[in-house]
Amino acid sequence: MANNDGVFSDLFNAAGNTTQNLAESMLNGASNVTSVAQDYANLCISIATGATTTALKLIQDVTSGISSALSPKQ
Repeated sequence: MANNDGVFSDLFNAAGNTTQNLAESMLNGASNVTSVAQDYANLCISIATGATTTALKLIQDVTSGISSALSPKQ
C-alpha cells in the first residue's frame, strides 16, 4: 500500500532496501572469505613453525650424537 508520500516513494524505498540488503550480503560474504583465508594462513604458519622446530631439534640431536661419537672417551 502506498503511504501519504505516494506510490513512487514506496517503490524507491523498496529498491533502496533491496540494494542495501545486497550490499550487506556482499560485505558479509567478503568478511567470511577473509576469515577463511586468515584461518588457512594461520594453519600454514602453524605447520611451518612445527616443521621448522622439528627440523631444528633433529639437527641438534644429530650434532649432539656426532659430538659424542667424536669426543675422546675417558
